[in-house]
Amino acid sequence: MKYYLTLLFLLGVTIGSFSQSYSIRGKVIESGSDQSIPNATVLLLTITDSTQVDGMISDLDGNFELHEIREGEFIFKVQYLGYKDLFKNIQVSKDLELGNLVLQETATELNEVTISARRSTGIQKSDTTLFNADAYKTMKDASAQTLVEKLPGVTMMDGALQAQGENIAQILVDGKPFFGGDVQTALQNLPAEVIQGIEIFDQKSEKAQLSGFDDGERLKTINIITKPNRRKGQFGKMSAGYGTDDRYLLGASINAFNEDQRITFTGLSNNINVQDFSSDPNAQGNNRPQNGIIKTNILGLNYSDLWGEKIKVSGSYLFRTRENNGVSSLFREYVTDSNDDQTYTEDSRNTRTNQDHRFDMRLEYNPNENNRIVYRPRFSMSNDKENSSFLGESMNNLGPLNQTENIRTADNDDFDIDNRLYYGHKFSKPGRSLTMRMNFGYHWNKDLAFRRAENTFFQPDQRTEIINQKISRDRTGTNWQTSASYTEPIGKNGQMELEYEIGNRADDSDQLTFDILNEDPLGLDLSLDTALSNTFESKYLTQELELGYQYQLKKMQFQIEGQYQNAKLQNDQFFPAPFDLQRTFESFLPTVRFDYKFSDNTNMELDYDTNTDAPSVQQLQGVIDNSNPLQLRTGNPDLDQSYSNRIRLRFRSRNPDTDRSWFIFAQSRLVANSIANSSFIAEETTELPGGVILEKGSQLFRPVNLDGYQDFRSWVSYGMPVDFIKSNLNINGGFSYDKRPGQVNGELSFNNSKRYSTGISLSSNISDQVDFNISTRMSFNDVENTLNPNLNNKFYNQRTRLNFSWIIWEGFVYRLDLNHQINSGLSEGFDNNFLLMNMSLGKKVFNNQRGEISLNVYDLLGQNTSVRRNVTDVYIEDVQNNVLQRYFMLTFSFNLRRFSKGMDMNDYNDMMNSGGGDGRRGGPDSI
Repeated sequence: MKYYLTLLFLLGVTIGSFSQSYSIRGKVIESGSDQSIPNATVLLLTITDSTQVDGMISDLDGNFELHEIREGEFIFKVQYLGYKDLFKNIQVSKDLELGNLVLQETATELNEVTISARRSTGIQKSDTTLFNADAYKTMKDASAQTLVEKLPGVTMMDGALQAQGENIAQILVDGKPFFGGDVQTALQNLPAEVIQGIEIFDQKSEKAQLSGFDDGERLKTINIITKPNRRKGQFGKMSAGYGTDDRYLLGASINAFNEDQRITFTGLSNNINVQDFSSDPNAQGNNRPQNGIIKTNILGLNYSDLWGEKIKVSGSYLFRTRENNGVSSLFREYVTDSNDDQTYTEDSRNTRTNQDHRFDMRLEYNPNENNRIVYRPRFSMSNDKENSSFLGESMNNLGPLNQTENIRTADNDDFDIDNRLYYGHKFSKPGRSLTMRMNFGYHWNKDLAFRRAENTFFQPDQRTEIINQKISRDRTGTNWQTSASYTEPIGKNGQMELEYEIGNRADDSDQLTFDILNEDPLGLDLSLDTALSNTFESKYLTQELELGYQYQLKKMQFQIEGQYQNAKLQNDQFFPAPFDLQRTFESFLPTVRFDYKFSDNTNMELDYDTNTDAPSVQQLQGVIDNSNPLQLRTGNPDLDQSYSNRIRLRFRSRNPDTDRSWFIFAQSRLVANSIANSSFIAEETTELPGGVILEKGSQLFRPVNLDGYQDFRSWVSYGMPVDFIKSNLNINGGFSYDKRPGQVNGELSFNNSKRYSTGISLSSNISDQVDFNISTRMSFNDVENTLNPNLNNKFYNQRTRLNFSWIIWEGFVYRLDLNHQINSGLSEGFDNNFLLMNMSLGKKVFNNQRGEISLNVYDLLGQNTSVRRNVTDVYIEDVQNNVLQRYFMLTFSFNLRRFSKGMDMNDYNDMMNSGGGDGRRGGPDSI
């Protein structure tokens, strides 16, 4: 018996020794003043690869305490914006008292005098701008988008979020992809209160990250850094509302975070034009008004985790159904080669229903420190059903030319899959590496449509024709590409790269058009229209050999590359008349990149690159599309690839002492053999090849290669704090110029467009009880046409927005969202100025005020509208669409907040004062 007792005793001691854990405590203070530093980030990292073991935020007095730390050796890190990072190696074998940990402020040296800066709201490190989220106040239930829009250099432009003059392409959360490239969904599914910092930078391609040799491919990226004490728990928001005219909204966004494992679920059903579930009650005001009346249903899932110590995985899936009932009208002025100006007006109705499935995944495997494998599959599938009608009419100076009444139904299916695989190996010699890349894609589109049109032609004599057709279009495409890149160090600061790449794109496109002779109940009597039918195949094989050199110093990096490209374009038509056409293109593509770092907070990037672009199968296939019988379209199998030159400048500067920042972006392109439109306007009835008749005044559009395309775009932003009203001021401006070549009846024309724009915004930084953001953006446009001066015109647009939130008293919340737009210089009937006013009054409920009941009104004044101007190479048009107008809605929303680790003193006080908690002092946060 005693042997059993001894064995149990030893087993208990053994288990106790394995399960024993310790705590680490201390206090973060400021050097010189001994002032405590609240909200400093405290991290415990592994010695081997700096993986985070635990972390939290220091409380209001700078104190912190980490619990349940296993025995071992770790790196202890403390960081706070505006201060130097503190690192400390520690050995944990008992409870540790680290005492006061002193952070040194970052200093600027000037003539050997050190000037200490006040605590900064952000810093600039090379091409990365890092903002301290706590320095930008928002309401407690605000979304990440509300916070991001307060940052210097960030604006909302035509419904797209831009940073430093470029559209945001992706959102990362703690360095991991979040909902793929769906920026709006990503930002609306994270509350601002869980964010510690926001990084804005240009993410390099997977290949460049693996090899260390820049290939020029960049994605403007926002990386959201979450607070360490918000990385374990459940949080999100649920809303339900019902209003006048049977308007409804039901949505939820739930995040379940467990350190590295993150799962986010989002769901939405509504008929109030909301495209992504939002944590902001007046979300409709975040974008320009959506065209049409839209019903949307969404289910989304995002997942990221570490599988063991060597595999990182992240992925997202989104299912969406949408029905859009649209009504639009347009007025179009065509570029013509005579004084007989031709215009086109159209009134249309369109009901479209679609279903989309989208899946995106990233899998990274690091077997050891010298090898890395990345696999990125993407998949999408959609079905789109259309039921539309329109009345179009063409006129010239002599009166009506022709008109069409067109009814169309269509059922379209699309399927796309793409796989990308990257492998990188670093040799023992620094700078020597091998990178391989492979990708394969498959694309399938199948469209079936029925169209009935009554066409009337007025000149020279009036006559009418009826078209009754069935159109089927079946397209399949495959693409593959593989490349290998080898880098070798040259001297102390240089590196050479040699790369070879080969790839092919193959597309098959069959379009069959049938005349419906009669509609028998047992089936349709069809006759193939050979003039409108075509079967076509295109292959595009490219081989590239590239040699590059990179030279890098502490403040400067210079890179030059030369690429030889051999491309073969093979076009084969099988029906109605077989023919084949093969062309070979040889191109030299130079690239130069220069980066210079003036200081830790100021840098410049200057790039020059060249590339070629091959025409698509739609542009190559020479079959007539008579979707609009007054405006026929066809492809051109004789198209060549285009060749473009681009130069781009980026300048970033931020003063951490004053929080003043500058961002400058400029880009210019010159394109040879650009793929433009050629329009043929029939001055009399004309028979086209294949027997298709083009009536007088009707048009045929065909892509052609033209020289002379130019564009220039610039953007400047200046940001500064306005301390006396605790706000942030941003001023921006820009100039753009476009020179678009076109061809009208064989004559070359250019549409030259200049745009001058400026804007200003002021966002509050007062408290979490009052929040506002007011902005205005003005643009003046000057368009000139070299062939027809009658089209020269000037137009002006100004958009002003005010977003205001205020917790008035005892949980009563008032919100106001104003959007005002001024248009002048547009066509008659399109100069609509409007004021869109959204408002809500709500009351926080429950002891912890996690719930809210609110009464919302959308478009209080009933003025909502949508008007835009489009300038192309062959016409200028104004378009107006129907939009959602006034409704009232009663809404209930609930904020879920449950964090089980890393609570700081601020969270504890909030919980106790609001009646939260689970009844145990110091227990975990509760709903």
